[in-house]
Amino acid sequence: MQAQEVLRQLRIPDLDDFRQYVRGFPTNALMGMGAFAAITTYWFATRPKALKPPCDLGLQSLEIPGGELARRSVLSNSDSEYMTHYYDDARTMYQMFQRGLRVSNNGPCLGSRKPNQPYEWLTYGEVVDRAENLGSALLHKGHHHTGDKFVGIFSQNRPEWSISELACYTYSLVVVPLYDTLGTEAIGYIIDRASISTVICDVPEKARMILDCISGRGKTVKTIVLMEAFDSDLVTRGKECGVEILSLKEFEATGKANHQKPVPPKPEDLAIICFTSGTTGNPKGAMLTHGNVISNTAAFLQVTAVHCMLSVHDIHVSYLPLAHMFERVVQGVIIIHGAQIGYFQGDIRLLMDDLKTLQPTVFPVVPRLLNRMFDKVFSQANTPLKRWLLDFAFRRKEAELKNGVMRKDSMWDKLIFKKVQVSLGGQVRLMITGAAPVSPTILTFLRAALGCQFYEGYGQTECTAGCSMSMPGDWSAGHVGPPLPCNIIKLVDVAEMNYLAANGEGEVCVKGANVFQGYLRDEEKTAEAIDQDGWLHTGDIGRWLPVVSTGNYDLPHT
Repeated sequence: MQAQEVLRQLRIPDLDDFRQYVRGFPTNALMGMGAFAAITTYWFATRPKALKPPCDLGLQSLEIPGGELARRSVLSNSDSEYMTHYYDDARTMYQMFQRGLRVSNNGPCLGSRKPNQPYEWLTYGEVVDRAENLGSALLHKGHHHTGDKFVGIFSQNRPEWSISELACYTYSLVVVPLYDTLGTEAIGYIIDRASISTVICDVPEKARMILDCISGRGKTVKTIVLMEAFDSDLVTRGKECGVEILSLKEFEATGKANHQKPVPPKPEDLAIICFTSGTTGNPKGAMLTHGNVISNTAAFLQVTAVHCMLSVHDIHVSYLPLAHMFERVVQGVIIIHGAQIGYFQGDIRLLMDDLKTLQPTVFPVVPRLLNRMFDKVFSQANTPLKRWLLDFAFRRKEAELKNGVMRKDSMWDKLIFKKVQVSLGGQVRLMITGAAPVSPTILTFLRAALGCQFYEGYGQTECTAGCSMSMPGDWSAGHVGPPLPCNIIKLVDVAEMNYLAANGEGEVCVKGANVFQGYLRDEEKTAEAIDQDGWLHTGDIGRWLPVVSTGNYDLPHT
């Protein structure tokens, strides 16, 4: 009987009993309970979730057997194979564009704008047609993939730059970018070294610089093609130097009238000769194949595939120089997915206006720009209260970062960081920085403030662009991540500086599908850069850093 009494007292109350119990509560208490339940339900439904990284962040790289202490990305398939491509139908830069044309369904491709005007877009099909016309004109002028195959491009970022580049790839010709910071003497050296007979320029001033380089020196240039209008004086001076000056419009018309069937390149064919401006001596022409560029593009896609795979809806703002490989690889990532590239107006002072108009989703940056953004944010916190609020909001967002949460919809975003996000157009979801070290303090702050996936990489022209990049979910700063899947990395002793590989310090050496083919017509410099085993010696000093709690490593700044 006692057991039955206990069970009766422990029984679950009937619904009627519960109603009677609740009716005894004051109205205010019932309203409070309902509000608490609603808030709790909303929090559980909307609470931030950490991004699932593509690998165990405590095991981002693996040591390769063999005794060289080399390491590979944990995302690589094996110790002996490098990632060469991501899509089977895009193994050259020509195929990459053809894929973009197909997946975009001939959507918008290249955009530009005039002051205070919206962006105007060329479709993928229009770009392909203009590239075939321009490439056919180059063939009509005597260029050929087995002979005179080097074509100079001397221009700021603009649609015609990319059209000229695609024209070369369509007919297996090789792009040789020129940029004015090289100086007249260096440009003349490059023209000689590569035996360039045609240079495509954007403005007459650059055509005059080319003429200054070749005047009275028997240079190889025979044709200059200009994107912008020019006067008869330039034509006359060109004739005096034995150079024909033509407009891009009439050059394309010549190609249209003499159209040639495309001559697609192979992955092992040269695509670009990228001359690097050394601190001393003449520039060195790094020879990069289609396979080099595609492998670097593929490695980036492999790392970011889990949470930031691009699509036809993405938009990239192009303002970093196309004469350098960083911007070229980023554009490859965009084109291969049929996405859009919007070019800045040519004046870096108008970049913020371009960003607000374009509203890009992909925004590559360099540390100098990040420093300016950081300084501008803190300059606006000009009272103790504003500074305290900014610091408090940052600490809350930083705590989320440490837990792998990356977002831009928190209370602190809406109250504090919305303004800086809107200044970049409000739609940025992917950023990457490289080219120089960035302060860990600045990088961490901007990762928190901008609330987008923000990567840091390391590399150089000789390994196409990048050889290491931070991993999604690892938002710690002060390092540049593990090796990319397209290459492996080792450190070698620099005894005179007391850097020893056994201690995890030394010269950074890279080997893989993205390593260049050597310097143009310079076997001595090539032998200095690439050893007999195929390792590229970068000349930079690096140090392996332990990943938290595991003893595995990634590569820091050099």
